[in-house]
Amino acid sequence: MRNIVFGLLVIFCAFLSCGSDNDDLQKIDQILNIYMKNGAGRDLFHKKKDNSYFTYSLNDVNGVADNAPVSASLKATADSTLYMEYIAGARRIGVDTLDPSNKIYRSDIEVSLVKRLNDQILDTINDKLRIEYRMTPSVFEVSKVYYNDTLRFTKQPGSSNVVTIVK
Repeated sequence: MRNIVFGLLVIFCAFLSCGSDNDDLQKIDQILNIYMKNGAGRDLFHKKKDNSYFTYSLNDVNGVADNAPVSASLKATADSTLYMEYIAGARRIGVDTLDPSNKIYRSDIEVSLVKRLNDQILDTINDKLRIEYRMTPSVFEVSKVYYNDTLRFTKQPGSSNVVTIVK
């Protein structure tokens, strides 16, 4: 009797695990690489160079509290150029969600950049970063990036999400 129950249970589980291969998977592409350079093309995140930003912080403008930090890792390319890698963390607000096949969301982030020299704060800059996302049944991706209300990035099919800010 136990073997029959166990056998039926195995068959039932096998039946449930069979899914159709026709189910489409949604591609998620939300990693954003942000480079900051001066007018001469020098990296502004490199702490050992003059006129670089010693520290940076990101705050979610739409967060549940006034102080809602957002994380972004500082990464380096093969030639030691530093950039912020933002994956996710800021709250997404629906901009256009009426069409279920093409929804638009956005995140608003305050970027604080601090320049220091010999432990003295020289300058603090507060900028605005707005990231727009597009969601369709097949993809959720970064579609546009605005920095201080200026369009800096528009998604091209098959390309990575790289934004270069010249300050």
